[in-house]
Amino acid sequence: MRGTTDKTYFVAKGGLPPQSQITTDRAVFTQAYAVIPKGVLSDIVTSALPFWDQARFWVLARPLSGFAETFSQYIVELGADGGSEKPESDPNAETAIFVVEGSLRITVAGTEHVLSKGGFAYIPAGTDWRLRTDAGGCNFHWIRKRYQRIDGLDAPDAFFVNEADIAPNAMPDTDGAWATTRFMDPQDLRHDMHVTIVTLQPGASIPFAETHVMEHGLYVLQGKGVYHLNQDWVEVEAGDFMWLRAFCPQACYAGGPEPFRYLLYKDVNRHATLP
Repeated sequence: MRGTTDKTYFVAKGGLPPQSQITTDRAVFTQAYAVIPKGVLSDIVTSALPFWDQARFWVLARPLSGFAETFSQYIVELGADGGSEKPESDPNAETAIFVVEGSLRITVAGTEHVLSKGGFAYIPAGTDWRLRTDAGGCNFHWIRKRYQRIDGLDAPDAFFVNEADIAPNAMPDTDGAWATTRFMDPQDLRHDMHVTIVTLQPGASIPFAETHVMEHGLYVLQGKGVYHLNQDWVEVEAGDFMWLRAFCPQACYAGGPEPFRYLLYKDVNRHATLP
């Protein structure tokens, strides 16, 4: 298996571009996919949410006709001692959190769990939870989905883990050039979403146009690559976000000199909702 360099995670910092900067950018919004490059995540596009303090949010995806249908995704920046005693107002929303900077204390059922850089948390819908950072602040990704309950199937349990403690699964016949770090057990059908980290070594590729029912949210954590999206070639780098509609053809090549790594959401394990 090919070796990898140390893992890094891009951290959004906001700010505003200078007046001298040209307006042309890589932002793309189509019926099949969208690209939100890191350069447009400025201070003036942040949101605030009820019951949070010392916090601001970049909303990358939200349920919307012609856009994300199954999930919402935020970048969350917490200042010193920031957080919330009531972070989620929707009792049907399940949560996935991935920390890219600082540390976070999440309390579930009276037990505190500490997540540092690379830490991941899954919190089931209907859970009473809260979170808080320390004086150093924190930056993390928050993925929310309305949980699809199934009669006779229990809901998943909360769990907390770090990417560093999970062995990546190499794709067959790639010598480790293409690998996936899975936070959810793919055999556990209680889960209706998967969150993974995909790693492509420099020069590696996804060599066919995946065309499938899963919707994707894809945030580039490290490196750069070229994505083939519905017949368009799009260059992306660390800090960029992509939304891919169900059945949008997709493939990519990894650029160098470091691995191309991204945080990936997809909806799984459920029948299609019928009208």
